[in-house]
Amino acid sequence: MPRMDAQQLAELTDRARRLAVPGGRRILGIAGPPGAGKSTLAARLVARLDGLAVLVPMDGFHLARRELDRLGRAERKGAPDTFDAAGYVALLARLRAPEPGTTVYAPAFDRALEEPVAGAVPVAPDVPLVVTEGNYLLHGEGAWASVLPLLDEAWFLDLDDRCRVPRLVERHVRFGKDRDHAERWVRDSDEANARLVARGRDRAHLVVRMS
Repeated sequence: MPRMDAQQLAELTDRARRLAVPGGRRILGIAGPPGAGKSTLAARLVARLDGLAVLVPMDGFHLARRELDRLGRAERKGAPDTFDAAGYVALLARLRAPEPGTTVYAPAFDRALEEPVAGAVPVAPDVPLVVTEGNYLLHGEGAWASVLPLLDEAWFLDLDDRCRVPRLVERHVRFGKDRDHAERWVRDSDEANARLVARGRDRAHLVVRMS
Protein backbone atom coordinates (compact mmCIF):
# COMPACT_ATOMS: atom_id res chain seq x y z
CA MET A 1 0.00 0.00 0.00
CA PRO A 2 1.22 3.58 -0.56
CA ARG A 3 3.43 4.95 2.20
CA MET A 4 3.58 8.32 3.90
CA ASP A 5 6.14 9.59 6.38
CA ALA A 6 5.07 10.56 9.88
CA GLN A 7 5.63 14.29 9.35
CA GLN A 8 3.53 14.39 6.20
CA LEU A 9 0.71 12.46 7.87
CA ALA A 10 0.84 14.80 10.88
CA GLU A 11 0.63 17.86 8.62
CA LEU A 12 -2.34 16.45 6.74
CA THR A 13 -4.04 15.51 9.99
CA ASP A 14 -3.59 19.05 11.28
CA ARG A 15 -5.04 20.44 8.06
CA ALA A 16 -8.05 18.13 8.32
CA ARG A 17 -8.47 18.97 12.01
CA ARG A 18 -8.78 22.66 11.15
CA LEU A 19 -11.86 21.73 9.10
CA ALA A 20 -13.38 19.70 11.95
CA VAL A 21 -14.90 22.60 13.89
CA PRO A 22 -17.62 21.47 16.33
CA GLY A 23 -20.99 23.09 15.75
CA GLY A 24 -20.75 22.99 11.95
CA ARG A 25 -20.30 20.52 9.13
CA ARG A 26 -17.57 20.51 6.52
CA ILE A 27 -16.62 18.00 3.85
CA LEU A 28 -13.09 17.03 2.85
CA GLY A 29 -12.70 15.19 -0.44
CA ILE A 30 -9.72 13.00 -1.34
CA ALA A 31 -9.39 12.19 -5.04
CA GLY A 32 -6.85 10.39 -7.18
CA PRO A 33 -6.41 7.51 -9.61
CA PRO A 34 -7.06 3.86 -8.72
CA GLY A 35 -4.41 2.54 -6.36
CA ALA A 36 -3.11 5.94 -5.23
CA GLY A 37 -3.95 5.33 -1.57
CA LYS A 38 -7.18 7.31 -1.16
CA SER A 39 -9.01 4.90 1.11
CA THR A 40 -5.89 4.26 3.20
CA LEU A 41 -5.20 7.94 3.81
CA ALA A 42 -8.87 8.74 4.46
CA ALA A 43 -9.17 5.95 7.03
CA ARG A 44 -5.97 7.03 8.79
CA LEU A 45 -7.14 10.64 8.99
CA VAL A 46 -10.51 9.67 10.42
CA ALA A 47 -8.85 7.41 13.01
CA ARG A 48 -6.46 10.19 14.06
CA LEU A 49 -9.28 12.73 14.37
CA ASP A 50 -10.77 10.57 17.14
CA GLY A 51 -14.52 10.97 16.69
CA LEU A 52 -14.47 14.32 14.88
CA ALA A 53 -14.83 12.76 11.41
CA VAL A 54 -16.66 10.02 9.53
CA LEU A 55 -15.52 8.37 6.30
CA VAL A 56 -18.09 8.22 3.48
CA PRO A 57 -16.61 6.52 0.39
CA MET A 58 -17.71 7.41 -3.12
CA ASP A 59 -17.48 3.70 -4.00
CA GLY A 60 -20.72 3.08 -2.10
CA PHE A 61 -22.39 4.50 -5.22
CA HIS A 62 -21.13 1.78 -7.57
CA LEU A 63 -24.03 0.38 -9.54
CA ALA A 64 -24.81 -3.21 -8.56
CA ARG A 65 -23.45 -5.97 -10.81
CA ARG A 66 -26.97 -6.88 -11.92
CA GLU A 67 -27.54 -3.33 -13.17
CA LEU A 68 -24.12 -3.15 -14.81
CA ASP A 69 -24.94 -6.38 -16.66
CA ARG A 70 -28.29 -4.96 -17.77
CA LEU A 71 -26.60 -1.81 -19.07
CA GLY A 72 -23.73 -3.71 -20.71
CA ARG A 73 -21.13 -1.90 -18.58
CA ALA A 74 -19.83 -4.70 -16.34
CA GLU A 75 -16.51 -4.89 -18.18
CA ARG A 76 -16.01 -1.14 -17.60
CA LYS A 77 -16.78 -1.20 -13.87
CA GLY A 78 -15.10 1.80 -12.30
CA ALA A 79 -15.75 4.17 -15.23
CA PRO A 80 -17.73 7.35 -14.45
CA ASP A 81 -20.99 5.97 -15.87
CA THR A 82 -20.86 2.87 -13.66
CA PHE A 83 -21.73 4.91 -10.56
CA ASP A 84 -24.88 6.68 -9.39
CA ALA A 85 -23.20 10.07 -9.56
CA ALA A 86 -26.43 12.01 -9.00
CA GLY A 87 -27.14 9.95 -5.89
CA TYR A 88 -23.68 10.71 -4.54
CA VAL A 89 -24.19 14.44 -5.14
CA ALA A 90 -27.55 14.29 -3.37
CA LEU A 91 -25.97 12.60 -0.36
CA LEU A 92 -23.18 15.21 -0.16
CA ALA A 93 -25.76 17.99 -0.28
CA ARG A 94 -27.69 16.33 2.53
CA LEU A 95 -24.53 15.86 4.58
CA ARG A 96 -23.60 19.53 4.22
CA ALA A 97 -26.81 20.56 5.99
CA PRO A 98 -27.40 18.04 8.80
CA GLU A 99 -30.79 18.07 10.49
CA PRO A 100 -30.65 18.17 14.29
CA GLY A 101 -31.26 14.76 15.77
CA THR A 102 -31.16 12.98 12.40
CA THR A 103 -28.51 10.40 11.53
CA VAL A 104 -27.83 10.04 7.80
CA TYR A 105 -26.97 6.56 6.56
CA ALA A 106 -24.52 6.35 3.65
CA PRO A 107 -23.65 3.29 1.57
CA ALA A 108 -20.29 1.54 1.60
CA PHE A 109 -18.56 -0.82 -0.85
CA ASP A 110 -17.65 -4.39 0.05
CA ARG A 111 -14.53 -5.35 -1.90
CA ALA A 112 -14.95 -9.02 -1.06
CA LEU A 113 -18.45 -9.03 -2.57
CA GLU A 114 -17.61 -6.39 -5.20
CA GLU A 115 -20.99 -4.82 -4.41
CA PRO A 116 -22.29 -1.67 -2.70
CA VAL A 117 -23.93 -2.08 0.70
CA ALA A 118 -26.77 0.32 1.54
CA GLY A 119 -27.09 2.02 4.92
CA ALA A 120 -23.67 0.89 6.13
CA VAL A 121 -22.17 4.20 7.33
CA PRO A 122 -24.01 6.21 10.00
CA VAL A 123 -23.24 9.93 10.03
CA ALA A 124 -24.48 11.54 13.23
CA PRO A 125 -25.64 15.15 12.99
CA ASP A 126 -23.03 16.46 15.42
CA VAL A 127 -19.98 15.05 13.60
CA PRO A 128 -18.18 18.16 12.27
CA LEU A 129 -16.23 16.61 9.39
CA VAL A 130 -17.13 14.15 6.65
CA VAL A 131 -14.17 12.71 4.74
CA THR A 132 -15.12 11.34 1.36
CA GLU A 133 -12.78 9.69 -1.12
CA GLY A 134 -13.00 8.41 -4.67
CA ASN A 135 -11.78 8.67 -8.22
CA TYR A 136 -14.14 11.27 -9.63
CA LEU A 137 -14.48 13.99 -7.01
CA LEU A 138 -12.68 16.41 -9.37
CA HIS A 139 -14.26 15.14 -12.59
CA GLY A 140 -15.83 18.01 -14.50
CA GLU A 141 -18.46 16.21 -16.60
CA GLY A 142 -22.10 15.32 -16.03
CA ALA A 143 -23.38 15.05 -12.48
CA TRP A 144 -19.77 14.73 -11.26
CA ALA A 145 -19.24 18.44 -11.92
CA SER A 146 -21.53 19.17 -8.95
CA VAL A 147 -19.26 17.38 -6.46
CA LEU A 148 -16.43 19.90 -6.09
CA PRO A 149 -18.68 22.85 -5.13
CA LEU A 150 -19.97 20.74 -2.22
CA LEU A 151 -16.47 20.17 -0.82
CA ASP A 152 -14.75 22.57 1.55
CA GLU A 153 -11.38 21.16 0.47
CA ALA A 154 -10.37 18.68 -2.23
CA TRP A 155 -7.01 16.89 -2.20
CA PHE A 156 -5.49 14.97 -5.09
CA LEU A 157 -3.16 12.05 -4.32
CA ASP A 158 -0.25 11.79 -6.74
CA LEU A 159 1.62 8.46 -6.83
CA ASP A 160 4.16 7.47 -9.50
CA ASP A 161 2.65 4.92 -11.90
CA ARG A 162 5.69 2.67 -11.41
CA CYS A 163 4.54 2.18 -7.81
CA ARG A 164 0.79 2.56 -8.27
CA VAL A 165 0.17 0.05 -11.06
CA PRO A 166 1.89 -2.99 -9.47
CA ARG A 167 0.17 -2.25 -6.16
CA LEU A 168 -3.16 -2.03 -7.93
CA VAL A 169 -2.59 -5.42 -9.57
CA GLU A 170 -1.74 -6.91 -6.17
CA ARG A 171 -4.93 -5.47 -4.68
CA HIS A 172 -7.04 -7.16 -7.34
CA VAL A 173 -5.23 -10.44 -6.72
CA ARG A 174 -5.78 -10.09 -2.98
CA PHE A 175 -9.52 -9.73 -3.55
CA GLY A 176 -9.86 -12.79 -5.74
CA LYS A 177 -8.80 -12.14 -9.34
CA ASP A 178 -6.16 -14.43 -10.81
CA ARG A 179 -3.00 -12.56 -11.78
CA ASP A 180 -3.56 -12.62 -15.55
CA HIS A 181 -7.08 -11.29 -15.11
CA ALA A 182 -5.86 -8.64 -12.66
CA GLU A 183 -3.16 -7.43 -15.04
CA ARG A 184 -5.62 -7.24 -17.96
CA TRP A 185 -8.18 -5.41 -15.84
CA VAL A 186 -5.64 -2.83 -14.71
CA ARG A 187 -4.32 -2.33 -18.24
CA ASP A 188 -7.68 -2.13 -20.01
CA SER A 189 -9.99 -0.63 -17.37
CA ASP A 190 -8.25 0.93 -14.37
CA GLU A 191 -5.63 2.77 -16.40
CA ALA A 192 -8.21 4.23 -18.76
CA ASN A 193 -9.99 5.56 -15.68
CA ALA A 194 -6.69 6.81 -14.22
CA ARG A 195 -6.05 8.96 -17.30
CA LEU A 196 -9.51 10.45 -16.93
CA VAL A 197 -9.03 11.11 -13.21
CA ALA A 198 -5.71 12.88 -13.88
CA ARG A 199 -7.52 15.61 -15.80
CA GLY A 200 -8.98 16.89 -12.52
CA ARG A 201 -5.62 17.26 -10.75
CA ASP A 202 -5.37 21.01 -11.25
CA ARG A 203 -8.80 21.56 -9.68
CA ALA A 204 -7.60 20.32 -6.28
CA HIS A 205 -6.84 22.65 -3.38
CA LEU A 206 -3.86 20.47 -2.45
CA VAL A 207 -1.76 17.89 -4.29
CA VAL A 208 -0.38 15.22 -1.94
CA ARG A 209 2.72 13.38 -3.10
CA MET A 210 2.55 9.70 -2.15
CA SER A 211 5.38 7.15 -2.21
